[in-house]
Amino acid sequence: MNAETFAEWMRRQGHRIYRTQSSYWYEAGPRVLQAFPYHWLITPDKREIRDLMLRHGIVALRYSTPLDFPKGMVSYHIVLQQPYELEALKSQTRNGVKRGLTHFQFEQVSFERLAIEGWALQHDTLERQDRLRSMSQDEWQRLCRSADGLPGFEAWAATSQGELAGAVIICRIDDVFNVPYAMSRSSYLSNHVNNALFYSVSREMLGREGISSVFFTVQSLDAPANVDEFKFRMGFRSRAVRQRVDFHPFIRPLATSGIHGGVRKLLQRDPSNPFLAKAEGMLHFHVEGKQSLAQQTWPECLTDQKEVFIH
Repeated sequence: MNAETFAEWMRRQGHRIYRTQSSYWYEAGPRVLQAFPYHWLITPDKREIRDLMLRHGIVALRYSTPLDFPKGMVSYHIVLQQPYELEALKSQTRNGVKRGLTHFQFEQVSFERLAIEGWALQHDTLERQDRLRSMSQDEWQRLCRSADGLPGFEAWAATSQGELAGAVIICRIDDVFNVPYAMSRSSYLSNHVNNALFYSVSREMLGREGISSVFFTVQSLDAPANVDEFKFRMGFRSRAVRQRVDFHPFIRPLATSGIHGGVRKLLQRDPSNPFLAKAEGMLHFHVEGKQSLAQQTWPECLTDQKEVFIH
C-alpha cells in the first residue's frame, strides 16, 4: 500500500484531497487541511503553502516537520520498533497484558462488522475523552466501510464470548504500519482489554515482513493530555518533531495570543464543543510555534530529550 491508497480512503469518506510537492492533504474541517500520511515529516517552502492556501481558499493547515525546521510547536509522534517483548514492559503493565490475554481472543474482523458492532466501542471511547460531539454513528460507519476492499487496510478486534470488546484499524503505508483508530468498551477495561489488544496487534504488525516501525499517533490538538499516557506505559516511544499550523495570509494577523486566550475561555464554558477545541488547539500550536525551541514548553514525554536538541 502507498499514500495514494490512503488518499482513496479519505476520498471515499467524502474528504477533499489535495496533492502538493511535499505531501498529501485532506480537508479535516471546513477549509482546514491536515497533511498525510501522518508519519511523514515534510519541509514545504513558503511558496508551496501560500499557493495551496490561495488557490483553494484554505483557512489553515497543519503538518509535522523536523525539529530543525523554522517555527512550529515542539511536539511528538508515538512510534514502536523492534524489539518489542513482554519482558521489557514494567511489571504493572506486563501483568495487565497477561491478564488481558486470558480474557480475550484476538482476530481479524470485517470492516462491515466493525461498522455495525464497532460503534458501541467508538462511542464509549469518545465519551471517556469527552469528545462525543466530534463524530456521529453515520460518520463512523462510512469511515469503516470506506476501508473495505482497500489493500493494506485491516481491522483487528479483541472479543469475549463473540462480542467485540476492543478494536483497531490498521493500514500499511510502504514499510510503516499506521493505527488511525483504536477503541474499546468501557465495561471491559477492568479486564485490561486495551493492554492485551495493543500488545497483540503490535506484535502482529512488527512481525510482518518488511515492516520497520508502527506509527500510532501524532500529539493531538484537542484530546486530553493523559490520552497518550497509556501508550507510553505500553512501551511505545515519543519521537520529537515540530507540529506547524499555518494560517491564510489574511487571517494570520488575527492568530495572536490574545485571540487564543479568548477562544480558550469560550472552550472552558463549552468543553465538549469540537469546533472550539480544534480552534483553540490550532491557535495554541501556532502561537507557541513562533517561539524558539528553548523558549517553548516541551511536552513531558520529551523533557529528557530537550538538552540533546538545545545547545
